[in-house]
Amino acid sequence: MGEYVDVSGLKTWYETAGEGDPLVLMHGGLCTNDTWAAQMPAFGERFKVIAPERRAHGHTPDVEGPLNYSDMATDTIGFIETVVKQPAHLVGWSDGGIVGLLVAIARPDLVRKLVAISANSKPAAVAGVPESHEMEGVDPDDPSMEMFRSLYAASSPDGPEHWPVVLKKFFEMVGSAQPDIRPDELAGIEAPTLVVSGDDDMVTLEHTVELYRAIQGSELAVVPGTSHALVFEKPDLLNRIVLDFLENDPPPTMLPFRRAAR
Repeated sequence: MGEYVDVSGLKTWYETAGEGDPLVLMHGGLCTNDTWAAQMPAFGERFKVIAPERRAHGHTPDVEGPLNYSDMATDTIGFIETVVKQPAHLVGWSDGGIVGLLVAIARPDLVRKLVAISANSKPAAVAGVPESHEMEGVDPDDPSMEMFRSLYAASSPDGPEHWPVVLKKFFEMVGSAQPDIRPDELAGIEAPTLVVSGDDDMVTLEHTVELYRAIQGSELAVVPGTSHALVFEKPDLLNRIVLDFLENDPPPTMLPFRRAAR
């Protein structure tokens, strides 16, 4: 079941599942909590899962002005303080992973462990995405947008007629110099972090490795035979990887190199 909460004036929709330590799930760009269908039940068996929908996504209304990752991170911080009221594990996919990185940088006191799935810290890391002016010109009714359009129409309080406005805002955001997370900011992340990617992800493997190397002590998982949509493609494997990371401390390795004391 879902409900609304006021977070600094933003009417934010969220859903919950399970009991236990809090785990905040953060969906991808132009997506809703429906895309967590394979994760909510599995994670809810071990944790209290709390899944907010960000501004202009799902049941949460759009607001005046452009979309940007910084505002969404601030919203998420406010949500954790208002609803969760204690440090939580953060699991974010795609744009949700970007927001998770920003929250972990800004408020380390709120993050127990972080899982960033198919996230990026700079726009150039995304392969095969058209230039911003081309992206802004994508027709809202284009067949490639059908999944996102139908998700929006089914849940948005702003109505399906608002879809072209949100799509334009989204493309302007990802077509600009966002996100722009510096390596030194990544190096400052204190929470134990798992960086996850599909082996054929639209976020390049080279960039995924950059994130892994920049975040001190982080762990890396590349899910074979998957794309940016790995949450749908191999959910059982992904869920096992994420749960193992969240529930266990890393064992000492026999031949450490990156983590060796120097």
